[in-house]
Parts: sequence; structure tokens; C-alpha cells
Amino acid sequence: MRVAQMNWMQIEAQAQRDDRCVLPLGCVEQHAFLSLATDAILAEKVAHDAAEPLDIPVFPVLAYGMTPAFAAYPGTVSLRMSTYVAVMEDMLEAFYRSGFRRIVLVNGHGGNAPVMTLATEWMGKRTDASVRLHNWWAGPRFQAAVQAVDPAASHASWMENFPWTRLEGVAMPDTVKPPFNPALYQAANPARKREILGDGNFHGRYQRSDNEMLSLWQVGVEETRAAMVEDWP
Repeated sequence: MRVAQMNWMQIEAQAQRDDRCVLPLGCVEQHAFLSLATDAILAEKVAHDAAEPLDIPVFPVLAYGMTPAFAAYPGTVSLRMSTYVAVMEDMLEAFYRSGFRRIVLVNGHGGNAPVMTLATEWMGKRTDASVRLHNWWAGPRFQAAVQAVDPAASHASWMENFPWTRLEGVAMPDTVKPPFNPALYQAANPARKREILGDGNFHGRYQRSDNEMLSLWQVGVEETRAAMVEDWP
């Protein structure tokens, strides 16, 4: 159920039937040869695909996140943590006012993970509400499937290269990028991080077959769907 295709009366009735809703969280940041909006595209699509048979409303993706490490790459947009936390608190309050009590944040960007600290604080005030943060790409089932295909998988590598994150007319290098020095990278400022990463792929191949990717996608969808259904307090 896409909230963009619903009106307020339908949302009111839906929240009375089922108090679950979903918000995808993304980011606009460098992804080497892939779309700058890769994290937003993947979070929104996996949330929609997972929620569709459950008839749970999915709100439009919050496309911008926290990614200061990539600030030296043109097109990257990073919100300050104070900004992001304020926006998320306002959104949680809006869901609550609408009647939703079980809120699933389907996250597509690791830098957004601190939002769960805010959500935990918020649940201390809204004690009848529950918030779950599902980092869809980091789920154990999805990660096991990725490792079975190719352990050299990372940011902006083949594991994020789906038909819907590729750009028309942009060819992928047919090479395997070697890993970088993580300690050096962690201690570097954004400009130096760009020097270390170069094109932005952390390491590994740039692309694998569509058959492999679509099979992996199904694992991610099923694991995300389970997060919407299972183990609510």
C-alpha cells in the first residue's frame, strides 16, 4: 500500500484496522558508477516489495540521510545529525497522531543507524508504541546469501548493482577493485577519503549477473517482510 496513492480517510481507516506502517530511509551519496540515490532507491523498493502482500502502508522514502564521509564527492547530500534526529522525531510523532503504533524503519544506509537511539528515547515517552529499525542489506539471511555468491562485496560494488540502481549509458569496469587500508580511511577527512577510495567502490567486482542479483533481492525482500511481521512486543 503506497501512501502516495492513498488519501487521509483511507489512512485513518487503515490505522484502525492495523497499527503498522513502514518508512524507508535512504541517502543521496556517491555510489561509484551507480545512482547517487542508490540507498533511497533500494530502501523504498525493498519496503514496497516486502509490504505488498501484507497490505501495510509504506510512506514515501526519506531520501536524505547522514553521510559526512562522502562530502567531497559532488552530488552527495549529508544532513547534520541534529537535523536528521529532529526530522525523524517529527515523523514518528506524525505516525503516532495518525494512529500507528508499530513503525518499521527500513533503512538502506549505514550512516542512518543512530536513528535507533532516538527511537528508543521516543518509545520512553510513547510507551504504547514500538519502532523497529531494519537495515535490510545487513540482515543475516541477506548477508549469508551475498557471501555465498562473492565475499568481496561492499559499498558501491556489485552487491548494490541491481537493474534499478544502474544508469543508462554508464558502463561498469570489468575488474576487481582491491581493498583499501581501513584504519587509514577511518582517520581521514572527507577530501582524503576521496583520494583513498578513488571512484568510490570500497572493493570487489562492479557487477554480477542479473540472475544472481534477482535471487539475492528475493532473499532481501523476504527478510524485510519478516521484520514487518515477526517478534513485536
